[in-house]
Amino acid sequence: MMLLLTFSSCDFFRKVAGRPTAEELEAKKSEILHNQQVQQARIDSLMKVKQMLADSIAVLDSLREMKGTILNPSSLGGLFSTKLEARYYIIVGAFRSRANAEALLSEASDAGFYPAIVSFKNGLYAVGVAPCNTLSDAFLSLKSVMREDFCPDDAWILVNE
Repeated sequence: MMLLLTFSSCDFFRKVAGRPTAEELEAKKSEILHNQQVQQARIDSLMKVKQMLADSIAVLDSLREMKGTILNPSSLGGLFSTKLEARYYIIVGAFRSRANAEALLSEASDAGFYPAIVSFKNGLYAVGVAPCNTLSDAFLSLKSVMREDFCPDDAWILVNE
């Protein structure tokens, strides 16, 4: 019996007793740790989305307070042929005449912005500036653009969806 105790490990007795070995326990521990990390990553992701939603609601509330507007191109008949790269644009003017839009485009460009003409299916030509991809950036851009001389009081945010 003494010889058996000397040359065998605890794992031998665990196996004989039907209990998990140290290797099996370590594998289970690693699996539990991995599952905890996956769950934490999910929780972190959900918290990030929750914060983004809260920020968006705050921005929308601030926009409402300053009597700002957000419009989707579909509410204006949709985009004609303009391919917009960013999700949000500050629209500083909309015209039936492309020449009028180009005049405002020139003013915005002279003020240091990189404007674009947005063509709508309803025949309007809009001048968009300050392209960005988040609503909070669009709101900050709107506030900034509204301080410019070329910007009218009724500038609005276009959502490119």
